[in-house]
Amino acid sequence: MLSALLLIPLLGAILVGCWPGKLTSKLAKNVSVGCLLVNLAVSLYLLTQFDLTITGLQFQESLPWLETLGLGYELGLDGLSLPLVIINSLLSLVSVYASDDDTRRPRLYYCLLLMITFAVAGAFVAQNLLLFFIFYELELIPLYLLIAIWGGPQRGYAATKFLIYTAISGILILASFLGLVWLSGSSSFDYSATMGHGLPWIQQAVLLAALLIGFGIKIPLFPLHTWLPDAHVQASTPISVLLAGVLLKLGTYGLFRFGVVTFSEVWVDLAPYLAWWAVVSVLYGSLAAIAQTDMKKMVAYSSVGHMGYVLLAASASNPLSFVGTVFQMVSHGFISALLFLAVGVVYKKTGTRDLTVLRGLLNPERGLPIIGSVMVLAVMASAGIPGMVGFISEFIVYRGSFASFAPQTLLCLLGSGLTAVYFLLLVNRAFFGRLATTKNQALEQDPVLPVVTWQDRMPALVLVGLLFMFGLSPSWMTRWIEPTTTSMYEAMPIKLELSSAHLATMPLENPSTDLASCSDEDCAL
Repeated sequence: MLSALLLIPLLGAILVGCWPGKLTSKLAKNVSVGCLLVNLAVSLYLLTQFDLTITGLQFQESLPWLETLGLGYELGLDGLSLPLVIINSLLSLVSVYASDDDTRRPRLYYCLLLMITFAVAGAFVAQNLLLFFIFYELELIPLYLLIAIWGGPQRGYAATKFLIYTAISGILILASFLGLVWLSGSSSFDYSATMGHGLPWIQQAVLLAALLIGFGIKIPLFPLHTWLPDAHVQASTPISVLLAGVLLKLGTYGLFRFGVVTFSEVWVDLAPYLAWWAVVSVLYGSLAAIAQTDMKKMVAYSSVGHMGYVLLAASASNPLSFVGTVFQMVSHGFISALLFLAVGVVYKKTGTRDLTVLRGLLNPERGLPIIGSVMVLAVMASAGIPGMVGFISEFIVYRGSFASFAPQTLLCLLGSGLTAVYFLLLVNRAFFGRLATTKNQALEQDPVLPVVTWQDRMPALVLVGLLFMFGLSPSWMTRWIEPTTTSMYEAMPIKLELSSAHLATMPLENPSTDLASCSDEDCAL
């Protein structure tokens, strides 16, 4: 089934690329949507067949490949990769569906989009370090071309900057993987969480530092983030959806999968400093977003801030914070995709994203009332309003990290307040007041915007439904995540010391046995 998950978008890309005769943009889009619908169905089937009682890998596939290099075709799925695989399938479908029907060079465009879906899915299920790296690098050139060919006026600069940063990221990650396999004496790149446990502290520190910088570029964390705003501003809306919703998660997934448990001895020692790094990234991203007048750049900087919460939760290194790490990845994927979709519709209908020009878009008769309402809901979710997925993910992160790093958690909580500030500025400037979409139209009495079709609305409305679904019933997500993250925590040979107040709230593994054997004082606690 995992091979099918990879082969469907790959075969779809080959089909689109080798389609006989003339391939119109509409036909290429329909073929791509059909392939990704099947791909999403396979992902959901894996969800239904996933056994929650198994904490390890499921649906494993193993085939020898280049044994002399230690490269094997090793695939597996667990509670960490399962939600990311599904969100990759879903947002890839959203990106293709949201693409224009008259996209130029459709054969190449949809082929590249399907290749990215294939590469990202492969990275999430790969259980061989070298195989993960291959998939990690496979998405580099397609995304570069999608920005460089279909991007904005400065697309060449943004695409080249993205290429350079991501290439450096790949070099550091590969160097760390090579060093890990060589120093551990392994003859294969097959991943094991215990590979780095017997290494000296300094060796683990060097390898972990390479992973931190490499994946920190991809996440991105301050000050390794500068490629992201340029890439988002110049990329088309579907590419921004895919970039923010899926591709950034390769960084957080890789750091969590290969950094936290494999180098847990060093991770625990560096955890306070990593938590402060998360604080800086959160506050910088939030303050930078406040200063923006371009809607898309504001949302891009908000991603820098919100991805810092993932590092904070991973640094806290306890079972609850680990759940928050994965929940925040998925939550940010939904929210950022919805924000970029809404901004894309505004730009498509008004021709500008300038907050000094836009206003009054919630006008119920001549504005964009439905898209404006969607934007308000996305802003509320990002700001952590109760009842929506953003509140649940941030609450779990804060609840899990407070016991380990109270000052850092409180400062990150300030970042949530700043999120409300800059998104309130966005909504107030663009959607309230007298309707005017350009400087020239500001002099008109009754400017009327183009009609928003259901094709523009449908992807956003689906994501709105998911925001409420997981916000009102978070157990639908945590039940898949928790067994794996708990197992990862238990596999750490050295754990971060927790406060007694936090330990008092942790459930007993075997309540009847534990309560029967504990002392009176412990039972009272």
